[in-house]
Formats: sequence, C-alpha cells, structure tokens
Amino acid sequence: MAADIATNETPDAPKRRTPRTPRSRSSVKPMRTVAIFAAVGALVAAVALPAYAATSSVQPEAATLQQMAVDEAQSLVVASEATTAPIERSTYSATTPEEIAKKKAEEAAKKRAAAAARLASSGSRLSDADLRLVAAGSGEVRYPLPQGSYYVSRTLGSGHNGADMVAPAGTPIFAAAGGVVRVSTESYYGYGVGIVIDSVVGGQRVSTLYGHMTNGTRAVQVGQVVQPGQFIGKVGNTGRSYGAHLHFEVRVNGSLVEPIAWLRANAG
Repeated sequence: MAADIATNETPDAPKRRTPRTPRSRSSVKPMRTVAIFAAVGALVAAVALPAYAATSSVQPEAATLQQMAVDEAQSLVVASEATTAPIERSTYSATTPEEIAKKKAEEAAKKRAAAAARLASSGSRLSDADLRLVAAGSGEVRYPLPQGSYYVSRTLGSGHNGADMVAPAGTPIFAAAGGVVRVSTESYYGYGVGIVIDSVVGGQRVSTLYGHMTNGTRAVQVGQVVQPGQFIGKVGNTGRSYGAHLHFEVRVNGSLVEPIAWLRANAG
C-alpha cells in the first residue's frame, strides 16, 4: 500500500490545471459600443418624442390661425357689418297714456278750429235765423229749428229712431225743452256731433237728442242747465249722414215717440 501511495502522490509531479481560454480584446469592444449606441438612442427617443408630439398638436391650430389671416378673418368682418348704428334720442318720443290723450285732444281741437274756419270763410248766411240764439215762442216746449227753415224727410219707423229735419248747414238748433245736458260730444256713435238733454215736461221724464251737428258749433257742455229754446249748436252733416239735416229724437219715460207729433202737441 505504501508503494501505491508513493506511486499516486509523487511530490515532484506538478498538478494539472484546466487551461482557460483567453478572451480576445477585439470581441469585447464591439459589444460595449453597441450598448452605448443603444442607450444613446433610447435617450434621444425619450427626449425627441414628447417634443414632436407637442409640435404636431400645435400645428393644426397654427394652420387655422394662418388660414383665418389668409381669409381676412371673415367672421370678424360679418360681426362688424351686423353692428347697428346707435339710436339717437331725437328720433323717437315717449308714448305714455297721458301724452297719447294730450295728442288726441290737440288733434281734435285742430279739427274743430279748421271746421269753424271753413264755416266762417264760406260767408253763407241762408237766413236771418242764423243770427238768432233763442227759439220763437214762450212755452215749455219749443221747436228745435226755426219755423219755415226745414222739411221732414222721414220720421220714426223702419229702424229709424227719430225725425230727419232737412235744413241748410249752419241753421241754428235750439233746445226743445229745458233741462240738464247729459251728452255733448264731437263724436256720438253714428250721430256724429251730438247732444242729449234730459228734461221734465208735464211731470214726465223727457229726453231729446240732436244729431249730425256741425263740428265745433256745440254751445253747451255736459252737466250744464239749459232753458227751453236756448241755442245749442248748428245743423251739419257729421256722422252717418247723407246731407245737412238735424236728426231729432224724443223719448218719454224711456220710450221712443214720434217727434213731429210730440212737437205739434206740446210746442208753443
């Protein structure tokens, strides 16, 4: 056994080592270069991509602004053309109810003045009756027109509520009975210029109406007390009328009566 040990473990015999294959320096350098380029490329991409994205998102807006400049900003031009001129206060006026009523009153006064001027300029005096301010007679009831100055064209009936007493325009009209004026206006329905007087005759309530008078000739006002035969206006052709005449109505206790027969029975 000692011989075997001596044989296997020879002190002088050197130990064998597995030889290492040496690395070539030329193969290591290319790998490092590739890694470096890859890192640099990644860094460049990381920096460049956000900037490119930001640039690409701005480009459409920049292009739109440029296009608007090329098109001369039409939207702004349209808005400028649509702008209205400032309103001047002198071109309009307020229309409150008070101002409207005042305006109407002024226009009515002008119409009355014009009618009176036309009447005065005509210079036509058809009879001496135009100058009379009181009817003939002394009774409680008087004729509304001077005797002999008129004729009756039609009277009560067939939808007509009174007597049409045809007389020249401007003939004076007198109160058929004394009493209180209930209506006095330049426009009384189809009667045109009209007056209504409420009276008491022989203990009965009597209402007399005078229609189609001349504008501006009313001599009495609402609430005024008048005497029998007092001058109240002049014959005309206003309202629903077809020629100068006096429309005369009489109501006794609220009921229509034939005016001419009532006058003949009561006037004196």
